[in-house]
This record gives sequence, structure tokens and C-alpha cells, in this order.
Amino acid sequence: MSSLLPANPIEPSPNNTSSSAATSPPVEAAATADHPPAHKPDPTLESNAAKRRLSAAGTSSTAELARLKIELKRALRQFPDFPSPGILFEDILPIFADPALHEHLLRALELHVSQAYQKPDVIVGLEARGFLFGPSLALRLGAAFVPVRKKGKLPGPCQTAGYQKEYGEDFFQMQSDGVKQGQKVLVVDDIIATGGSAAAAGSLVKQLGGVLLGYVFMLELDFLQGRAKLDAPVYTLLSSQEK
Repeated sequence: MSSLLPANPIEPSPNNTSSSAATSPPVEAAATADHPPAHKPDPTLESNAAKRRLSAAGTSSTAELARLKIELKRALRQFPDFPSPGILFEDILPIFADPALHEHLLRALELHVSQAYQKPDVIVGLEARGFLFGPSLALRLGAAFVPVRKKGKLPGPCQTAGYQKEYGEDFFQMQSDGVKQGQKVLVVDDIIATGGSAAAAGSLVKQLGGVLLGYVFMLELDFLQGRAKLDAPVYTLLSSQEK
């Protein structure tokens, strides 16, 4: 009669477990030894580096803007005694006749607006020469363009604001849905002279609930002191007193 016994019985060694534990490091420990933790960047150093980059970019933009202003100023033409005796007329149209200068104008205005203001939602251009560059500037800034026109030129419901001219009162209008409540707005025109028409445009923006960021002009006739009539920051690319 044969006995039933397991073939080649294996008795566990009491030392197997302890030996394995002693010679094989845990997986996590091995990974840590092979791959030490990455060095954590110093947030202060990163912040300082970012500030230096921004400063360098700002310096570069300022230099570019200064260069563009010189080029644009040289392009202006002067016509004495126009439209009346004693007036020196500053002609901006040569800028638009030259594609390179036209591009420089838009770049200069884009640089200034990007540096000095919050991003506008709407560019408001005054009739008629504010239409020359207002839509193009709005497109560059990712903003809407809304015209301000003389009374009776725009269809549909409109808001109206009056302003004084040398021979009496005139009126500007903007369509009532041109600016939405709370939208940030820049008013642009070619020249600021007495400031009355720009002030009327600013009044229309506020009537419609817009937030008036400021006024931007290509040229300022400083001696007329038109900016004194405006109740938001005023920027002029060129001055009639600059050489």
C-alpha cells in the first residue's frame, strides 16, 4: 500500500522574506534615488526675469514709436492762409498716399493705445477724417468701429449732442445701438482744434452708457487749447509745435 505524499515538497525558508526585503529597495525608493526631484524654480527670480523682459519690450516699443513719429511728422505739408488768412493748414493726406507711411501711422497708434489704455471694445471715429484710419485701427485692436456723423446722416434711432462752432451750433449723432452699456471706448479723429466736436462725441458715448477711455488724435493745434474741453485722457501723435 503506497502513501500519498506531495512530490518534491518545498518548505519555505524563514530567511527568504527578510533577505528579499533587505536586498531589494522599495520601488518608490529606487525611483527616488535614480530620479532626484526636479529643482523648483525660485519664483522671485522668475518674476524678476519677467519684469526685465517687459522692461526691454517697453523700451523697444518706446523707441519704435519715437522713430515712427519723426517719419510721420516729416510727411506733413503746410499750406499758409488756408482756409482763411492767417491760418497755417497742416495737411495729413500725404501719409495716406504712401502705403509705407499709412502702415507706420497705424503701427504708431497701435503701439500707443496698447501701452496707455485698456483694450477698447469700440473705436468711435468722427466725421469725416476720423474715418480714414478709425476702422483700420479698430481692426488691428480687435475692436468694433462706430461712426459719429452730422445730424441727419445716420438712419434709425440716434442720440444727438450739440457743439459750438465759430459760426454757430452744430450737431453730431450716433446710432443708439452703436455702443452698449459698459463697453470701453476710444474716440479718434485726425486733428484736435477747439475740441468742441470731440467733446460732443464723448458726450454721445456716455449717453449710451459707454466707458470713455480717452481721445486719440493724429495732430494737435496746441495754441487753440482744445484738450481743455475734454474730460478724459487726450493723446496726440504729433504736435503742431514739433519740428
